Amino acid sequence: MELLWALQNLTPLALLDIFLVALLLFSVTFFFRGTQSVALLRGTIVTLVGVLVVSRIFQLLALRWLFENLLTVIAVAIPVIFQPELRRALEQLGRAGIRLNRQAPESLRIEIIESICQASEKLAERRHGALIVLQRHSSLEEYIRTGIALNSDVTPQLLLTVFWPKTELHDGAAIIDARGKIAAAAAVLPLTASRNLPGRKVGTRHRAALGISEVSDALCVVVSEETGRISVTQGGRMIMRLDTTRLRTILLSLYIPERTQPLPRWTRLLARAQALFRQTPSTSE
Repeated sequence: MELLWALQNLTPLALLDIFLVALLLFSVTFFFRGTQSVALLRGTIVTLVGVLVVSRIFQLLALRWLFENLLTVIAVAIPVIFQPELRRALEQLGRAGIRLNRQAPESLRIEIIESICQASEKLAERRHGALIVLQRHSSLEEYIRTGIALNSDVTPQLLLTVFWPKTELHDGAAIIDARGKIAAAAAVLPLTASRNLPGRKVGTRHRAALGISEVSDALCVVVSEETGRISVTQGGRMIMRLDTTRLRTILLSLYIPERTQPLPRWTRLLARAQALFRQTPSTSE
């Protein structure tokens, strides 16, 4: 009867409402894809739908009452369970706006990439472990504060010195901030909790690289101390067994997105208008 009533009252406005809700739910799923919470989210949805269907078909009043009262508990538990994914979703939503914050120019980024590639090649030959984080739009200030402040230019010699096994700074991450400076070394990064790791012998350094890529949009270059292999992490995923040529190609495509993904036209126009406004002399005394 309820289904017949719903079909009889189905209007174009109701169809639009249903479509928007479905589109919203479909968009939310993109934030959970490739994360460790996919199985948990899938199991939760299947369980809830199963309980609801069984209670409706067999008219189980006690089970329906329990289900309805559990909805409040679930609404409170979801932000706690999926806190990393919700945080990443909010950060991505914030980054979808106007990106007019100061970033390192493209020429400087190319120099940084060349320095990282040269250093990574020598580190891989020497079997010296390394963890280099490249900040993009997400703030890494909370992780920079855990390390030793450097505020230095990025050079192959400095990276080789930082990750020399007998130095005090080699055990941790070197973070290159949005200005193109090595903001800190020996920084502590969050470890991934994912069970879908690319290999059984993935160590702490690779787990930290995956962890920082899960909570931010940063890039991370990893050199394995055991095998000397070079890897890159981004968005909770790892690309392994890279040579210098492939590493350079990946960093050029991900660290300099303006080459392939220019800012929208309205964003460029607004940036130009703000620049003109700053250049206009003030008439106030």
